[in-house]
Amino acid sequence: MKYHLLLLSLACSFTGWSQSQDITSQLYETYEKYKEVTLDKRRIKHHQLQPLLSTLKTTDGFSVTKVGKSIEGRPLSLISIGSGKIDVFLWSQMHGNEPTATQSIFDICNFLKSDDFKEEKEAILDNLRVHFLPMLNPDGAERFQRRNMIGVDINRDALRLQSPESQTLKRVRDSLEADFGFNLHDQSTYYNAERTEKPATISYLAPAYNYEKEINETRGNAMKVIVFMNNIIQKYAPGHVGKYNDDFEPRAFGDNIQKWGTSTILIESGGYANDLEKQEIRKLNYVSILSAIYTIAKGNYKNIPLADYEKIPENDRKLFDLKIMNANYELLGKKYVLDIGMNRLEVDLDGNNDFWYSSRVIDQGDLSTYYGYETFDASEYTIKAGQTAPMLLSDPDQLTEKKVMELLQQGYTYVRSQNIPADWLDFRMPIHLISKVYELPDFSVQVGVNPTFILEKNGINEYVVINGFLIDLESGRGDFKNAMIYR
Repeated sequence: MKYHLLLLSLACSFTGWSQSQDITSQLYETYEKYKEVTLDKRRIKHHQLQPLLSTLKTTDGFSVTKVGKSIEGRPLSLISIGSGKIDVFLWSQMHGNEPTATQSIFDICNFLKSDDFKEEKEAILDNLRVHFLPMLNPDGAERFQRRNMIGVDINRDALRLQSPESQTLKRVRDSLEADFGFNLHDQSTYYNAERTEKPATISYLAPAYNYEKEINETRGNAMKVIVFMNNIIQKYAPGHVGKYNDDFEPRAFGDNIQKWGTSTILIESGGYANDLEKQEIRKLNYVSILSAIYTIAKGNYKNIPLADYEKIPENDRKLFDLKIMNANYELLGKKYVLDIGMNRLEVDLDGNNDFWYSSRVIDQGDLSTYYGYETFDASEYTIKAGQTAPMLLSDPDQLTEKKVMELLQQGYTYVRSQNIPADWLDFRMPIHLISKVYELPDFSVQVGVNPTFILEKNGINEYVVINGFLIDLESGRGDFKNAMIYR
């Protein structure tokens, strides 16, 4: 009898998963139809959401309610849809510079207001009441910064509730008595899945609700939904999922919302190769979150084994933008072998709508346990200092791409200019621009310095690193964005 019950349970589980796989594939394939095209960059602002909220307010089935305001007075809105008894609450951009899921929320709303997938949407809307609170920290988003205007990390304000944004989140959660909560964030692009070179494109956590990290039904349900979502991500980005350490943080909203009885799922959007604006990651959010909402509506998650949660690899932080391996480096008459890890750090322009890169050496030495989005084996190459070209430009516009490549091939990584426009913060050709009077420091490869050097082989300059970007001097190929300006 027990054997037959087990078979029945497994059959229900596999049937539910098969049905969910079907909708997942369809969601992935049709995504472009629902993508909110007005939100196509990471640095989105509060004012960009207002026309979308106004449209939803007049769309059948949706309600949009002002539920609070930020320190600077920007309204916080709650989008709700559905008539079911199970409340699912999703909030995003608690940190102002973490916008990926905010974009996905409006993609999901576009899906829900369409005439497609009628059977699946009926299952969602008849069984659930779904609530979205996008951009909880609009003042931070305006400046593309993590914290709010009093410098508080909202995700560490669950006890003191000093910030109005924190008060709003608590009040909404309590008023809904939400059954499920999705805490939506972005994480550093330098996280990787443990002991692999793959970026942790999506990371999960079912937060603990006490120091003992006990698992009750509420937390267990969150774990099951995470296992379900992980299976989806593995289909489209295999190996690119990590899991956060679940040590209890008594000030954090995720931990407390779990404690208050809402099955809470933390989702962190990390990095993915060649996805600077995180639009592929946005798509993975859309597909996995919408599929999770569907499985909650159907109740299929209940049959997922809890043990599968522990099989998800831990998050690690061992990625660089560029990793140079085994480079030969001469210092004081001796030869050494160095691995060099470099990151391209974003510096926002005025208005916080765009950025330029100021790169740094992050680590060096034996980096054999680290990885890179781009990795180059320099075992046959010697690091050599770049020189300043023996010329003084009257204006940077005198440089052409051909002339810059010639200078690089000759070992010059800096060029002087009599005039540099005052409003230029960076230089969009692969050579550093320096003023007539600027004195370069002595060359060294050290943690914290800007990574710029020549890679020489048999007396020939074959590669150059400019501001952390590797360029092939024969073909000119390289994923380059900008060099530095030194005045």
